[in-house]
Amino acid sequence: MKRKIYTFSLLVAILLAGCKQTLNNEKIEGKINRESVTITTKIPGRVEKLNIQEGDTVLKGDTLAILGIPEVDAKIAQALGAVKSADAQYKMSENGATKNQLKQLEAKHHALKEQYEFAQKSFDRVDAMFSDSLISPQKYDEAVAKYQGAKSQYDAVAAELEEVKNGVRLEQRLMALGQKDRASGALQEAEVASKERYIIAPTNMTIETVTLHIGELATPGYTLFSGYLPESTWFRVTIPEAHIGQIKKGQQINIYVPYLDKEFTGKVAVIKQLAKYANITTAYPDYELEQSLYELKIVPDDKKEADRLLTNASILIKE
Repeated sequence: MKRKIYTFSLLVAILLAGCKQTLNNEKIEGKINRESVTITTKIPGRVEKLNIQEGDTVLKGDTLAILGIPEVDAKIAQALGAVKSADAQYKMSENGATKNQLKQLEAKHHALKEQYEFAQKSFDRVDAMFSDSLISPQKYDEAVAKYQGAKSQYDAVAAELEEVKNGVRLEQRLMALGQKDRASGALQEAEVASKERYIIAPTNMTIETVTLHIGELATPGYTLFSGYLPESTWFRVTIPEAHIGQIKKGQQINIYVPYLDKEFTGKVAVIKQLAKYANITTAYPDYELEQSLYELKIVPDDKKEADRLLTNASILIKE
């Protein structure tokens, strides 16, 4: 019986040793990553022109596409009209009445003055006759009404003429200036929106995806183009807690790319803990469930050569 137990224990030990050796010899896998850039639009419009294709390399400031935004053109026309109107109002408040307007007002003042003086003389005669009881109270009241009406018209035109000669009130000039500034602001806003029709490359990049075609509608926040920054390739590897002690920041790492059968070297730039199991890159990770996972960001020494690698291709860390 003891011999059987001894034999069984020996077999278990051999199997465990074999499993341990297999796990230790298993190479750590990873993926090739790049820093990505997405380009969107701030205002809606239809794609009128595309200047690039997938795979093109563009420079910062290049025009990638042009959108058609007829609503913005209409707003610019409205804003231009408002600016012209407000500017004319402001100039009129600054300059005051024209010479012809002043002549017309003076002529009106002179005519109403004559009417007022005539009404006053007529009223004086009627008043004297009413004192002698030569006219009825009805006639007297009519004369008083005509006199007061003529006087009111004369006083009104006299005040208007005085205001024109003294110039427009300060408050009116400030109001006209405010209307002008408001119209100018609306025009600037419309012009800024008009510039958004040009989709400009924010930096040097390689275009990976073009999501819209000519005639399609681009909505605010919708990705029009996506691509990668030049010389931004790096290797992403996830390692369980049991093996992270063997890796140090700045450590030189040998990387093997299977699909090219080529080796690269790089340095560990970042070591950070992962919060989710789904983020691992290793197919069959050797770790216990209670262990934490860590991500390594390995930056290649030859960035230009690494730019030729395919994104998300698999890699292996060589000992």
